[in-house]
Amino acid sequence: MNTMTPPPILDRLSALGDETRVRLLTLLERSEFTVGELCTVLQAPQPSVSRHLKVLASEGWVEARADGRNRHYRLRPDLDDPARSLWRIVRNDVSGEHVFSVDAERARVVLDERRMRASAFFAETSEQWDAMRAELFGSATGLAPLLGLIDPEWTVGDLGVGTGALAARLAPFAGRVIGVDRSSEMLATASARLAEAANVELRLGDLEALPLDDGLLDLAIMALVLHYVVDPPRVLAEARRVLAPGGRLVLLDMRAHDRGPGYAEEMGHVWPGFESERVAAWLSDAGFTSVRVAPMRPDPDASGPLLFLASARA
Repeated sequence: MNTMTPPPILDRLSALGDETRVRLLTLLERSEFTVGELCTVLQAPQPSVSRHLKVLASEGWVEARADGRNRHYRLRPDLDDPARSLWRIVRNDVSGEHVFSVDAERARVVLDERRMRASAFFAETSEQWDAMRAELFGSATGLAPLLGLIDPEWTVGDLGVGTGALAARLAPFAGRVIGVDRSSEMLATASARLAEAANVELRLGDLEALPLDDGLLDLAIMALVLHYVVDPPRVLAEARRVLAPGGRLVLLDMRAHDRGPGYAEEMGHVWPGFESERVAAWLSDAGFTSVRVAPMRPDPDASGPLLFLASARA
């Protein structure tokens, strides 16, 4: 007797038949979490959370990376189109339920603790940051080849302006440059560097809630910033909001890497780089079109992880 093999999507569908697993996926789509952090958010015992994560991993929904004693779980970046479409249907259907709102509120507390660690790192290293970044990533961080493409009438946003090195390069080519950063120490350094740049304005604020009006920017650049934020989809959605119709986003960041335990903590990183598929999906979900993600050619003088460059149109 002939037997038919069920479609793989049915196996994945069965994993979504439990509210706890859907709650876990909702959280892991936004950011990475350890088992302990997920227990805190869901107010559930560790054996229960681990059991559900095992099911999600076996059905191809999540994956984990090791960092010292911890394992950081996240939604798989390489979900095929049927699985991704299925998840969007489920997520959109349950997003208004009270328990998911409570989970989101508890998750913000956990993620705020990570933000504090990253902020502490920048407060301690603001004076050495330029040299440190150049040593790690080389001259690619300057995005020098893109300067000639900037229209002199454009308003350009340097989102995560840091010490103002990139904003200083952008200023002679753009009509107006607005730099945003959440670190007051970084902005103090940037202010000193850009004191004579009359067309540059610096603003204190989070990338998750940009202090910018809708449609203000013609071009938004995030250079080696995304791996420091806890909620990349939200940051990219904010970038989409502040871009004018037809405006462009340029994103430079690390490719996914494994530098061993402790590297991320030492550098204040929240994410260990990103896979191209994950970045492309985030950009599409944020409403961008013409999405392109490409690896950067390695700089022989750089000692840090390899980089990618992404671009998209609002």
